[in-house]
Amino acid sequence: MKTQEFEFKGFVGNGFAFLFLNLILTALSVASFFLGDVLGAMAYILGVVGLVLTFFIWAGVKQLEPNEARVMVFFGEYKGTFRRTGFYWVNPFLEAKKVSLRARNLNVEPIKVNDKVGNPILIGLVLVWRLKDTYKALFEIDSQTMASKSNEAGASVAGRMKAFEDFVRVQSDAALRQVAGLYAYDNNEGGENELTLRNGGEEVNEQLVQKLNERLAMAGMEVMEARINYLAYAPEIAAVMLRRQQASAIISAREKIVEGAVSMVKMALDRLDTDEIVELDEEKKAAMVSNLLVVLCADEPAQPVINSGTLNH
Repeated sequence: MKTQEFEFKGFVGNGFAFLFLNLILTALSVASFFLGDVLGAMAYILGVVGLVLTFFIWAGVKQLEPNEARVMVFFGEYKGTFRRTGFYWVNPFLEAKKVSLRARNLNVEPIKVNDKVGNPILIGLVLVWRLKDTYKALFEIDSQTMASKSNEAGASVAGRMKAFEDFVRVQSDAALRQVAGLYAYDNNEGGENELTLRNGGEEVNEQLVQKLNERLAMAGMEVMEARINYLAYAPEIAAVMLRRQQASAIISAREKIVEGAVSMVKMALDRLDTDEIVELDEEKKAAMVSNLLVVLCADEPAQPVINSGTLNH
């Protein structure tokens, strides 16, 4: 038993030729009823048979637009997938299930997950997907039952595609949770060079596409692109994380200020010693260093104090 998609090899006729034939057959069938009084009962029989054949021909007329396909099923047996665009005629006893091969967008609403270090975050994504293997899509997953539940007709292309979209949505949720658990939200807990959800960019998106394609391969679907479009801390820790980020920014700024202040104090002492402006002992140098650091590192402007004493004992 074949378990993968293959091209339909059955008879495919020109749709316009069969349409023209059907119009002629319809006209002849109707005319035979009017000739019944002349030709007898045989004319009526031929007319009925002709009308039955017209319905048979009409049932086999199909059309297909670009990036669409029909899955041919003969009394439950898969006969192949027909992808040729145009107007054609096939055996009416073949059930031609129509599906779309066009790319579709899916916007996955933000979900709450835990990142690598356990912080609850909200993360969402948008992806572009399409149907790749029609056999797997229709027969490897229960898409037809799902289509019947989402659409009363159940056999419409809209119902089938809605069922496929629901399958992609569920698998996208699972893949997003898996990828989000591999990375921290930010590098607060790790090194500066650690890949995170915030700075991962294309690498995280590629990982997401890979995980999605692994999950959707069983259903004959392909993700062409996936991107994280929403990322934030969960509301219960958002305020705490904001204060933490502010504290981290303040500490970084203080480090720069202290580094610059120490450099300026050293430069001042070296300049005083080189130019022999004043001679300071260790105690005076310590006092000067303390005063300069207070002035340079303080948030408030320094208040000048006039020293009326002398630098020498």
